[in-house]
Amino acid sequence: MKEALFYSKMAADKVRCALCPRFCIIQDGKIGACGVRKNQAGTLYSMVYGKLCSLHIDPIEKKPLFHFAPGTECLSIATMGCNLMCSFCQNWEISHPENFQEVEEMAPEKIVALAKEYKLPGIAYTYTEPTVFFEYALDVMRLAREEGLYNVWVSNGYTNPEPAKKAAKFLDAINVDLKGDGLFYKRLCGIPNEDPIRESLKIYKKAGVWIEITTLLIPRYNDSEKTITGIVQWVKENLGEGTPIHFSRFYPQYKLMNAEPTPVKTIEEAVKTAENLGMHYVYAGNIYAHDKESTHCPKCHRKVIDRAGYHVSKIRDKCPDCGTGIVIAGGKWAKL
Repeated sequence: MKEALFYSKMAADKVRCALCPRFCIIQDGKIGACGVRKNQAGTLYSMVYGKLCSLHIDPIEKKPLFHFAPGTECLSIATMGCNLMCSFCQNWEISHPENFQEVEEMAPEKIVALAKEYKLPGIAYTYTEPTVFFEYALDVMRLAREEGLYNVWVSNGYTNPEPAKKAAKFLDAINVDLKGDGLFYKRLCGIPNEDPIRESLKIYKKAGVWIEITTLLIPRYNDSEKTITGIVQWVKENLGEGTPIHFSRFYPQYKLMNAEPTPVKTIEEAVKTAENLGMHYVYAGNIYAHDKESTHCPKCHRKVIDRAGYHVSKIRDKCPDCGTGIVIAGGKWAKL
């Protein structure tokens, strides 16, 4: 185990974790809500430093990141644990496992060496929540940056300001789930509201990190026009109209098996709502080969990047018809 960052000591060997907005007060011998940070005699430790539960090579589009280094693959890593309690979690076996397990112990240097060995341009911290393996992620990111590799997070965004600022120094891109309104987060995710997530997004934006947003639409929970409009308007006002938004189709998972899969029409209407509100890049997720998986020119609507699942072709940074520039971040890694 490795001593954790962002905590303070209290009386009677208690500690107060300050990594995420839960601010867990953890007694000696106990573990925080994320399941992976333990107090031992008044010192807080990360239980998952270097302990991988997932190690894969993925297309960057799987994250999903559609406007950052498109067409590339990245080494994707995760440890166990998460600081949200989403009843619809798609990775619940590793985010909140009943039994703590590990696949392989791997030092940060080995992660970076693997990425270079397989000639991959970057590393993704994904599958579970990278915030809860912050110390490990930070050490890997530092080394990756030194070697010219990109760093991307797939995150729920529930991170306190100081950790978010520290991570942002080494992050190139992030996809954050903006799941719904405050009631949605309280009912289905186990936190009071989404305000800290929005604050962390502002931090990443100010730091120059490329941001994309994903909203998993669940019938009767967060698929109303009011909820969708609220999310889109906030993103437009705070992150900009060029911020890509992915509306993703839900399939029953974990503790939410009684909900229906999201109708395709619901996703299409959400995409249309966002476009009508002035967003330039809006996508339909979890619908294979849908036209809105591809990128279209925000001015003349010509298809400029073709996608079917994770297969990408005809990547253009300029519309061939009207000449409008298409926003592509991470250009030095992109396969244009």
